[in-house]
Amino acid sequence: MKKGILLVNLGSPDSPEPKDVKKYLGEFLMDERVIDVPLWARNLLVKGIILNTRPKASAAAYKKIWWDEGSPLIVLSERLQNKIQEQVDEPVALAMRYGSMTIKKGLQELVDKGVNEVLLFPLYPQFAMATTETILVLAEEIRQEFFPNLNIESVPAFYNKPDYIEVLSNAIKKHLVSKLYDHLLFSYHGVPERHIRKSDVTKSHCKIDGSCCITPSRAHEFCYKHQCLEVTRLVAEKLQLEEGTYSTSFQSRLGFDPWLQPYTDRTIERLGKQGIKNMAIVTPAFVSDCLETLEEIAMEGEEIFHEMGGKNFTTVPCLNDDPEWVALLSKWINNWTKSETLAL
Repeated sequence: MKKGILLVNLGSPDSPEPKDVKKYLGEFLMDERVIDVPLWARNLLVKGIILNTRPKASAAAYKKIWWDEGSPLIVLSERLQNKIQEQVDEPVALAMRYGSMTIKKGLQELVDKGVNEVLLFPLYPQFAMATTETILVLAEEIRQEFFPNLNIESVPAFYNKPDYIEVLSNAIKKHLVSKLYDHLLFSYHGVPERHIRKSDVTKSHCKIDGSCCITPSRAHEFCYKHQCLEVTRLVAEKLQLEEGTYSTSFQSRLGFDPWLQPYTDRTIERLGKQGIKNMAIVTPAFVSDCLETLEEIAMEGEEIFHEMGGKNFTTVPCLNDDPEWVALLSKWINNWTKSETLAL
C-alpha cells in the first residue's frame, strides 16, 4: 500500500471579480449542507435572490484582502502544504471543497503518484455539517465514481487534542506578548441553530439552552457549538485568562433564521459601549486567514469597535504556516504513515 495525504480547506473564487465570485458563491451556497432547505427553496434563495445581489459586494470585499500572489486562503494553504511536505516522506496534495482546486483533482494527483491509501485531512478543528461533513460526503461520492480501489481514512475533529490546544495557545500568546488588550474575544464562524440539532446523534441532547454544551454527552462528538466553547475553555485555561477578560461569539450569519449567538459584531459593539478600550480577537474556527478574518474581523470589526469608542483593536492571525502548527500536522501525518491506524 502506498500512502498519501490530501489536505482540504474551504476554497476561494479564482479572482475577486464579480463573475468569479458569483460562480464560487453559487457552488458554495447551493451545497445542501450549507443551506439545508429543500432544493426548490435553495434555488429560489440562492439563484433568485443572493446571486443577483451579493456578488458585487462580496467582490469588493475580496478586492480589499486579495494578495498579489492570489487569494490569501489559497496562498496560505499552499504554504502549509509545502512546509508539511518538507517533513513528510509521502506525497501531500491540497484541495478545496469549493472552487477550481477540487477534491477530485487532489485525489487524482495522489493516484497518479501511485497512492492507493489516502489520509483525508479536513483543515477544520471543529466538526460542522457545512465544513467537515460536506467534505467527507463529497470525497466518498468521488471515490465511488472515479477511484473505487482507493482507500480513504479521514481525520476527525481535533479541537480538544492537547497538542493542538498547546500550539494554538502558544500562537495567541506570542502574538499578544507586546499588545495592549483588556478583553480577548474568541470569534467562531456561525452556523444556523438547526445545524446543531441535525448533527445531534442522540436526537434529544442539543437544546441550545446554555446547559447542554457543558453536560457530558456522546452528542458532543459532532456538536459544533460544544467544540467551539471547549476550545475557548481549554485555551483560557492554558493561558490562565481571568474570568471576565475573555468571551466567545459567532460571526458570518446569513439570512433570518436563528444562528448561534452571541453574534460577533454585536459583541464587539457591546464591549465597546461597556468601556472596553483595548480588544484582541482570535478566530479559532479557521486555520488559514481568509475573507472572514481579514475583512470581516480585521476591517469591519475594528471599524465597529472604534465607532463604539474603542482604541486598540488587535487581530490574532490564524495558525497559517506557523512552524509549531506545521510540526504538529507533520507529526500526526507521520504517525499515520508509520502505523495501521490514525492516532492524534
